[in-house]
Amino acid sequence: MQVIAVSSFKGGTAKTSTALHLGAALVKFYKKKVLLLDFDAQANLTTGLGLDPDENDSLAPVLQGEKKIEQVICSSYLPNLDLIPADTWLERVEVTGKLASDRYSHEKLKDLIASLNYDFVIIDTPPSLCWLTESALIAAHYTLICATPEFYSVKGLQRLSQFIESIHVRHPIQVLGVVLSFWNARGKSNQPFLEAIEATFTGKIVENKIRRDIAVSEASIFGKPVFDTDSQSRAAEDYTAMVKELMSRLKK
Repeated sequence: MQVIAVSSFKGGTAKTSTALHLGAALVKFYKKKVLLLDFDAQANLTTGLGLDPDENDSLAPVLQGEKKIEQVICSSYLPNLDLIPADTWLERVEVTGKLASDRYSHEKLKDLIASLNYDFVIIDTPPSLCWLTESALIAAHYTLICATPEFYSVKGLQRLSQFIESIHVRHPIQVLGVVLSFWNARGKSNQPFLEAIEATFTGKIVENKIRRDIAVSEASIFGKPVFDTDSQSRAAEDYTAMVKELMSRLKK
């Protein structure tokens, strides 16, 4: 089982869309069994797959020892694509209940998912360097970093890199790639941004970038990935190519 944490230091980098389409593509095109784990209290991944975060439990009661992880796994409309939803309780879960006094609470998620039977677990993390993100990175074998070609996104990558390195000292985790979304091939500042990213994550930029496409927003209304709502869209083409490249990296 491969565990991939999808991460970003700031919002607006299409992190959740990347997690959703990575998971969906692995199921649809590579016949894998995938668990999407929404570990962001905003619950955008949950709603993006058509589930209501107010009607389903998140991982919070499992982390507190009140439920077993199997009890919070939900089936999606796609066979072999399951989801653990998120809710607002996740936001302060580490300072409540049993976790508040657990000095090894960051290890909890890793232990919980270890016994699951999936080919891939994809964790959508919050856009910040918090307890949830640290727990996800400790649980993961790889992290897929999301960014956009803009100043604040690239500056955030430097802090994220330091955060990952501090975790790598204790837990082996590899950067699978840096995915660029909202890409404009004619952007005047593309080259400086690419050079800045390369300086931080050498050799990790994903060649297949995700262009801006309204089809992604439209797909979220239906609670499905663009593969099923507009298979001929630019986004569907880009995400398919991105996942193919990532699978090639994993094989190496």
